[in-house]
Amino acid sequence: MCSNNMSAPLPAIVPAAWKATAAVIFLHGLGDTGHRWIEAFAGIRSSHIKYICLQAPEDEPGIKQAAENIKALIDQEVKNGIPSNRIIVGGFSQGGALSLYTQKLAGVTALSCWLPLRASFPQGPIRGANRDISILQCHGDCDPLVPLMFGSLTVEKLKTFGDPANVTFKTYEGMMHSSCQQEMMDVKQFIDKLLLPID
Repeated sequence: MCSNNMSAPLPAIVPAAWKATAAVIFLHGLGDTGHRWIEAFAGIRSSHIKYICLQAPEDEPGIKQAAENIKALIDQEVKNGIPSNRIIVGGFSQGGALSLYTQKLAGVTALSCWLPLRASFPQGPIRGANRDISILQCHGDCDPLVPLMFGSLTVEKLKTFGDPANVTFKTYEGMMHSSCQQEMMDVKQFIDKLLLPID
């Protein structure tokens, strides 16, 4: 049975300036929009990368349904010619938590988030394509909604699944449950390192 995605608004997109050879899919947090984040990515974009900021549907789906929607979007980008190892999924807050559940990618960038449903997260080392996945997690040290301790615990859990050297945790002094210019520059550096231009 097909699901009806009519309630899901169209994503906000910054197309690649040239032929897209990589993609970043970004998920916003509760009460936010993809349009706000697309503006942030437009300021750090690389010309060969397509940036897609999903808009959450009005009827917030469960984490399983949301993960299926992201997988469908990844599959669509693969059909468009972008290999899954040239796709990064990231997000802020609730969107960042969801991004940690995606698989077979170049990397994950999670901002101001935590690892919910830890009991359903894969146990033990991750094998195969995801073993070497790179993860960047960023967090403000003054976040009142998702305390820094939750971000730290998430990073320690993530390090047990694969190569701990592939998990980077950055904190930002004085930053609350938001983003800042330094964080976005760190995100750009992470993306550009993983998604190099190809001919």
